[in-house]
Amino acid sequence: MPRTPNEYSVHLLLESGHREEVRFPTIQEFQKWYSGELVPKSASNDFISVPIKNIQGEYMVVRPSRIIAIRVEPIFSSSVERFS
Repeated sequence: MPRTPNEYSVHLLLESGHREEVRFPTIQEFQKWYSGELVPKSASNDFISVPIKNIQGEYMVVRPSRIIAIRVEPIFSSSVERFS
């Protein structure tokens, strides 16, 4: 039986060379944000919100046209707990 990730770490590589990491509880949550918010505005210079659910009171906005790469990494709590 395959393991199920506890969450997904999404790494955004921006045109400026900056890298940002946000986390989504499920791959479906990421896909919903990606297809509903990012893709329709991918050529836009207007800011869109990036959900940061793990950090109280913090938010991030980004220009979709400035995102040049996205890496999605599954996070398994069992692998994190071993190294803590």
